[in-house]
Amino acid sequence: MSENHAGNHPVRVAFVGSECYPFIKTGGLGDVMYALPRALLRENCEVRVLMPYYACIPEKFKNNMSFRGSFMMDLTQDGRSFFVGIMETEMDGVIYDFIENRDFFDWGNPYTGLWEDIPKYCFFSKASLAVLNYLDWTPDVIHCHDWQAGLVPVYLRTEFATTPVGKAKSILTIHNLRFQGICSVDHLKYWTGLPDYLFDYSVFLIANNEANMFKGGLAYCDRITTVSATYAQEIQTDFYGEKLNGHLWYHRAKLSGIVNGIDVDLWNSRTDKLLPAVYSEEDVLEKKPQNKEALQARLGLFKDSSKFVLGLISRLTDQKGLDLINTVFSKMMNANTQVVILGTGDARYENAFRYYESVYPGQVCAYIKYDESLAHQIYAGADALLVPSLFEPCGLTQLIAMRYGTVPVVRETGGLKDTVEPYNEYTGEGNGFTFDYYNADLLLDAVERCRKVYREKKDNWNAIVKRDMEKDVSWEHSARQYMDLYRELAQ
Repeated sequence: MSENHAGNHPVRVAFVGSECYPFIKTGGLGDVMYALPRALLRENCEVRVLMPYYACIPEKFKNNMSFRGSFMMDLTQDGRSFFVGIMETEMDGVIYDFIENRDFFDWGNPYTGLWEDIPKYCFFSKASLAVLNYLDWTPDVIHCHDWQAGLVPVYLRTEFATTPVGKAKSILTIHNLRFQGICSVDHLKYWTGLPDYLFDYSVFLIANNEANMFKGGLAYCDRITTVSATYAQEIQTDFYGEKLNGHLWYHRAKLSGIVNGIDVDLWNSRTDKLLPAVYSEEDVLEKKPQNKEALQARLGLFKDSSKFVLGLISRLTDQKGLDLINTVFSKMMNANTQVVILGTGDARYENAFRYYESVYPGQVCAYIKYDESLAHQIYAGADALLVPSLFEPCGLTQLIAMRYGTVPVVRETGGLKDTVEPYNEYTGEGNGFTFDYYNADLLLDAVERCRKVYREKKDNWNAIVKRDMEKDVSWEHSARQYMDLYRELAQ
């Protein structure tokens, strides 16, 4: 696209995904579907978001939607037709089109189980393209998210190739490769109505009678992105590839990574109403100790701002590296260290952290539920945040921690590796403490290096804190990288 053309015509992008904050959110995908389109508007981009009209969307949002039309669409192998309704709303300049069909979206919250979800997202993928044609809104790029939108690139190049929307290019973003949309070949053939030639090893087939929706989308899209550059490399290996590593390696020429941002209005230590004392990089050294003492008081820890406070805000599961923490917990503790844990998950971790709380009264607090205000106060009151994940496509906690001047201690994987530069004791450079192999002793070593700088090299520590607070972790940075990709595709 020439500069001139780019200047006159904003790039048009349709986002297709199964969830979007504030309408429905179960995880990080909902945040991306909300934040990235808003950031793109500021980059001369026209954005529409397409998602299902779930029954569980709160009434206050449904009341602001208007009916844009409806039609019947054939879907299955035996030619059954289904109703497609379009409900629309606008928020902050982004248009949201909700695809309505009671057979598929009037139950579940929003996911139920793979057997039921496969037909639901076959319908959603095909209906998304049909809706764009119906509204006469042809995007330059269709940006699809995770396996639930995996069939969009396939339908785009087959059944919709000769329709107006067929002119669009497609991107498929992998948020977490662990979830893929796998079912029997017959089940997928029936619910997509797609031709037999697509059910071979280069597109859908993964085993004798097993098909994979995500695999087909990755084969047919024009570009694949993941939520960090390191994760894009990792998923081409056996360990991280979730059995699609060979397929991703084959398609590596179109694969790249762009790190997610965070909502810097929501996570802002200057304006955060949930903090006892707000602060900026200018006065962080005076105000952070106040937040620490308020956190200690709230959680029943010994009140002393000179203590080294280590935070953990996480789902309590194996993926998050909690077995490493469990292995070396007692070695991590000393008289000058306090640990604060916030989260829920596997019973064995919940119970382990409750046990440590009883062994170290006044030094450890295990808060086993989710509490938004406490999360904000831990980000502001802790000195360091632990993120020792086994794998982490992007990771948001380390970005939020940096924004609050809390130093991340992370394993070098996925987005953690891309956003945390290890501290160098000779030059003083870096913005966190890292370890490479998934090993409990290496985690312990990283914690000890972090604590040593905190206690013995205060000037270096303060420089790391300020560097973290100055780092650009906003969506604007990511949006500019996506815009480069969209413009390249739209040429």
